[in-house]
Amino acid sequence: QVQLQESGPGLVKPSQTLSLTCTVSGASITFAYFYWTWIRQSPGKGVEWIGSIGTGGSTSYSPSLKSRTSISRDTSKNQFTLQLDSVTPEDTAVYYCARGSRPGVSDRAYWGQGTQVTVSS
Repeated sequence: QVQLQESGPGLVKPSQTLSLTCTVSGASITFAYFYWTWIRQSPGKGVEWIGSIGTGGSTSYSPSLKSRTSISRDTSKNQFTLQLDSVTPEDTAVYYCARGSRPGVSDRAYWGQGTQVTVSS
């Protein structure tokens, strides 16, 4: 059974870069045809897809966040990471990593527990 666990700082200052890591267990991030995804949820915006990386390493991003987002992976550690540049308080949200069969918001059964990130000085 696949398990995903987010990690990273809970507080980021405005204009800085938000960096989160997702550690995957129970499945290889390079096996089969899955997409490994970052999603966020905030009271004001609901659930928002950030971007995904496929098992072959290809990436796709939400058009609204593409200019500030980078998703990469470390296959030796079975981890994938999110970097979001130039954050503002609007980026405050609970961030989730997830697995899905296509880029986008996947079945919630395949999400991690989530980590709260607050952007504030």
